[in-house]
Amino acid sequence: MTSTDLHLPRGATANARYAVDIGPEAAGWAYSGLRVVELSPGGSHMFTTGDSEWIVLPLEGGCTVQIETASTEQHEFQLLGRDSVFSGVSDFAYAPRDARVLIASGAGGRFALAGAKCERRLPARYGPAPEVPVEERGSGGCARRVRGFAAADSFDCDRLIAVEVVTPGGNWSSYPPHKHDEHRPGEESVLEEIYYFEIDGPNGLGYQRVSPSRAGGSDVLAEVRSGDAVLVPDGWHGPSIAQPGHDMYYLNVMAGPGETREWRIRFHPDHTETAGGYR
Repeated sequence: MTSTDLHLPRGATANARYAVDIGPEAAGWAYSGLRVVELSPGGSHMFTTGDSEWIVLPLEGGCTVQIETASTEQHEFQLLGRDSVFSGVSDFAYAPRDARVLIASGAGGRFALAGAKCERRLPARYGPAPEVPVEERGSGGCARRVRGFAAADSFDCDRLIAVEVVTPGGNWSSYPPHKHDEHRPGEESVLEEIYYFEIDGPNGLGYQRVSPSRAGGSDVLAEVRSGDAVLVPDGWHGPSIAQPGHDMYYLNVMAGPGETREWRIRFHPDHTETAGGYR
């Protein structure tokens, strides 16, 4: 892929149903997907999960999520949501493969659907906000906040791994550069990754770097704004840099072919000594 293919500005993947619609086929890989649906007050959205598992994560506003599985089991979850991605952690709902999902919102809002093609059909579940692990990671100019709502060690999925990161204005995150594009048991796992960005405040921006880990690999230096996405099929990714005065949010969606669902990364050897944490 070229850098143009990997940086998807706001609206680049929009269609009649979604403000963002990145599926494995469009991304040129096998597993990871991301959609963002925008609902007006009283609006609703229905979709079938097919061969993928999905997490409904409020970005702005709350909603009701109804899930009907292939065995005709029905579940309903009330998501309180949040005012914005910068106001705190949100609750969420997990929808298994082979299910039908209805999202309805009385006040309206924006909702991310983080997904991954999978094999196992797990139970539909509610993820309470108080149970989301929040980690203050790094220090100084590399300080950031990581919300591991669907990290590999915090919430059970078949293949999907998803976390949120909030980087204060002027700081770096996703640092030192790291990668997960080779299968090295116990050291590194193969994961396709999507970065979805939002920047706090009008006219805010950030920068995302992806550098090659092998000849002909991914090479991106993108100026990112709210609604942009960057695809990371391979390569060293980071830093993610927030404009001074504008906090930066990104949602990471990952999945891969490994027999074990795990997030194992290798740091760039030229940067590890200067790191103030990671991710």
